[in-house]
Amino acid sequence: MSSYKRGLVLEGGAMRGMFTCGVLDVFMENGIRFDGAAGISAGATFGCNYKSHQIGRAIRYNKKYSRDWRYCSLRSLIKTGDLYGAEFCYHTMPEQLDPFDTETFKNDPMEFYIGATDVVTGEVRFHKCTDGGAADIEWMRASASMPVVSNIVSVDGYRMLDGGIVCSVPYEYMELQGYDRNVIVLTRPLGYRKEKSPVVPLVKLVLRKYPAMGKAMAVRHIVYNVQMDEIDRKEALGEVFVIRPPEDPGIGRTEKDPDELERVYQMGRREAAHRLYEMKRFLLANEKR
Repeated sequence: MSSYKRGLVLEGGAMRGMFTCGVLDVFMENGIRFDGAAGISAGATFGCNYKSHQIGRAIRYNKKYSRDWRYCSLRSLIKTGDLYGAEFCYHTMPEQLDPFDTETFKNDPMEFYIGATDVVTGEVRFHKCTDGGAADIEWMRASASMPVVSNIVSVDGYRMLDGGIVCSVPYEYMELQGYDRNVIVLTRPLGYRKEKSPVVPLVKLVLRKYPAMGKAMAVRHIVYNVQMDEIDRKEALGEVFVIRPPEDPGIGRTEKDPDELERVYQMGRREAAHRLYEMKRFLLANEKR
């Protein structure tokens, strides 16, 4: 007999991530903890608050600053090359306006992994966060930097963009790390499948120096749909526990209306509360025979 390793897997999805924020806040309020977690894009930038134990922080700062041009705007894109302003989002806000608790993040024993796409190889790379410091923050930025509307992020010798391009839901990575009792939080409803993105030609043009990225974008929908098929199969067999929106969140990737952000956040809270007992039973089956 040996104990399971409990993992938390967080999909991205920009402001659909408000659903994830609601789920994670309910988890924290109920003392639900995991041995490790992996996040992609918004799953990384919002999920880090789980390791720092900051209930309500993500929904708070998103509602407060969603209409600030420094946070996300065409003006920011034109002035800085980033739709989501790098200086504001990853320095001004977490260091001064709504501080990120790096001390608690560092001392919490839960492992936290972030995935981003290497623009040279077109493959996902993962980083294990240690202290919530400069390197960890740059990996978070890289993971959430959407192609075309973001600058390429250079970190640890790699040139990186959005992890969701090649790995939207990092459950396979967690399994490779030995996590065999995984809770997966998705931001799309059951049955959702992607179609080929209409921006593929634009990505190929803008990132023509990195042909691997164009190739990755061209098959992104196929890779994503294979992942969803596999997650559905694992869920049916009881191998993973999945929390997903009961319906399409119906929120824009760059939603600025605080009421809309709150609506999707509350959707996450309700779904987490509704599934909490069932999930506890899944996690409490903590011995392998």
